[in-house]
Amino acid sequence: MGRTSRKRSRLARRMVAASAALLLGGGGLIAVNVYANAEEGADQPPPRSAGQQVSTISCPDVANQLPEVPDAARGEVDRRLADLDSQITKAYDEFSRAADGDKQSVLGPLEQQRRGTLGGIADAMDRAGERPDGLDSMAPCTLRADDQQAGTGQEQGQEQGQGEEQGQEQGQGQQQGQGQSSNGPEAGDFVDIKSVRPNVVQPRERRGASRGTFTTQCGRNKNGKFNPDNVIVAPGVSNGAHHMHDYVGNQATDAFSSDQDLANGRTSCRNQGDKSTYYWPVLRLQNGKAENDAGADGGGKDQNVGEIQTPASVTLKFTGNPTGKVVAMPRFLRIITGDAKAFTNGDANANASWSCTGFENRQLKDKYPICPRGSDVVRTFKFQSCWNGRDTDSANHRTHVAFADARTGACPAGFRAVPQLVQRIVYDVPPGPGFAVDSFPEQLHKPVTDHGDFINVFDQRLMRRVAQCVNSGQRCT
Repeated sequence: MGRTSRKRSRLARRMVAASAALLLGGGGLIAVNVYANAEEGADQPPPRSAGQQVSTISCPDVANQLPEVPDAARGEVDRRLADLDSQITKAYDEFSRAADGDKQSVLGPLEQQRRGTLGGIADAMDRAGERPDGLDSMAPCTLRADDQQAGTGQEQGQEQGQGEEQGQEQGQGQQQGQGQSSNGPEAGDFVDIKSVRPNVVQPRERRGASRGTFTTQCGRNKNGKFNPDNVIVAPGVSNGAHHMHDYVGNQATDAFSSDQDLANGRTSCRNQGDKSTYYWPVLRLQNGKAENDAGADGGGKDQNVGEIQTPASVTLKFTGNPTGKVVAMPRFLRIITGDAKAFTNGDANANASWSCTGFENRQLKDKYPICPRGSDVVRTFKFQSCWNGRDTDSANHRTHVAFADARTGACPAGFRAVPQLVQRIVYDVPPGPGFAVDSFPEQLHKPVTDHGDFINVFDQRLMRRVAQCVNSGQRCT
């Protein structure tokens, strides 16, 4: 997949928050009964203002309910979980095309499909000796509103724009808005970073803390390695993510990569002992320019449109633990941070942070930042840094690792601290709304759905050096 130029004209960079007055998608949907996602634990419809309109389909996330799957059933279960995602994607496409009075009609056929797939998951686990209870109750889906449709983006844009410049910039924003995806983001998904109070709190380091760092330099995907696969969540399934991923590090990574394939793969990392896979959803500038995946899976077919942005910089740093020493990560450890379905799941697993250069003491989880002129957009992923000491993966791809306590920095009982991967990705994009990360279509390109994925394929000797650098307080590369 080729790459487009990242240089912008001076006029393009003058688009500021005044363009937030544009509603960047979703309009024209009727209001019908809207219920909370079963994952959110609500039994009653949430309060809905008169201005809210149905925007998407919300289905229980089955994968999060399967912390244990027998090894013999894991492959089939993963494939069927990917089938559930594809069913939602197809239903959302029908939903978005349906006439106002017919939108709710997509739910019945979707539920029927899901019952069959959930039955297949139960049968696969039964054959392996552990049939799960209650999967069938997760078949029904609901419709829900986009809470940000009536957001404050317009007001923030009006505050930031002034006089003649505001008029010029708003015109540019209108030109920009013509290329928006029909399913978001909304103006209310953006916030002026200068209106956010500093909110970063770091645990206090104790005696014996591991204060060092190891930085691996793996480029910023200038060579354009993309695919819409997810080898962690949907191994063996093409387009398992339904959105495009940026890759740095291991160049052999796709849906069908085995551990051996990764071990034998080339790497973009300067230190050839690091063949790890680092990937995240691409960020697109929704400027009306069609990327060359406009008709492809993960791109236009899955309602991800616009010009893919190559990061201005990517920093991959491994840090320590404020309470003590770390142990080396096991080879092929898999970690997902954030939740690609956080808009419908709720934000319990959301973990990406958004900010701007010069303002990184102010971090956002559920908003995109509007950065002032001269400041760039920053995405930060701080990965789980506690490992259960046994497994390199788990059925829901989460329970084998954990976050350290946000207040103390200590790992949960039974977990060991490992070097914490911190990814910092910077983008030189025009100020104001007009960009978004790729997402599953029904997730409406919400910032809260941002996520990062990592597979450790460090040479074991180099990983021991990473841990030694971190434990000894060195700054290593």
